[in-house]
Amino acid sequence: MTKRSIEFGSKKIEYLLFFNHRKTLGITVTPELQVLVKAPAGAPAVRVDQIVRRRAPWILKQRDYFLAFYPKQPPKRYLSGETHLYLGKQYRLKVKKGKTELVRLIGKYFTVVSHKPSDVKSLMKEWYWFHAECRFEEILEVWLPRFRTMHVQPTELQLREMPKRWGSCTTKGKIILNPELIKAPRRCIEYVIVHELCHLVHRNHNRDFVDLQARILPDWELWKDRLERFLA
Repeated sequence: MTKRSIEFGSKKIEYLLFFNHRKTLGITVTPELQVLVKAPAGAPAVRVDQIVRRRAPWILKQRDYFLAFYPKQPPKRYLSGETHLYLGKQYRLKVKKGKTELVRLIGKYFTVVSHKPSDVKSLMKEWYWFHAECRFEEILEVWLPRFRTMHVQPTELQLREMPKRWGSCTTKGKIILNPELIKAPRRCIEYVIVHELCHLVHRNHNRDFVDLQARILPDWELWKDRLERFLA
């Protein structure tokens, strides 16, 4: 057994190489995210590297699949050094003691100033909520013109904490979004908003609904899957 690695773009793939009496090369990704490569005895290691690099997209896809089943991250403690998400990117948290309570996103850091450590969580929540309102409204306005010919005009955009849903809409045209969405990539947010706008045209998940969503956002399945894995 030999431990080797290859570079694929910005990714590094490490794998365990085994030689045995076989005619073809086989690659396996285990649920523990290990990459196992079994090659014919005497196969040049350089040639094995080339094959692994060629199969890299599949290997990375398999690793992402298994990552989706990993446990959720432990609850945040809101202490310096933690990472927190915003629009799909991770930022390091810096907590400072001071009389003025504020949250700032500067460079790669969330800086929170508070005179009580116990207030950091609520300050972060307020910051996320405010930016979710602004961003969601902005994204909604970008996509609304695609629905004008269908006479779609939401009566209201509202934020609501929902443990098991990213969004919903009412029969009166109100769109409700989960503020946690602000932590996901923008394209994931767009998927949820487009999904709810489609529901203002077709209430149920019938064929007409699916066809409309696919016409407005052809790669919706990609962003739905990424959202479900991103905030798992």
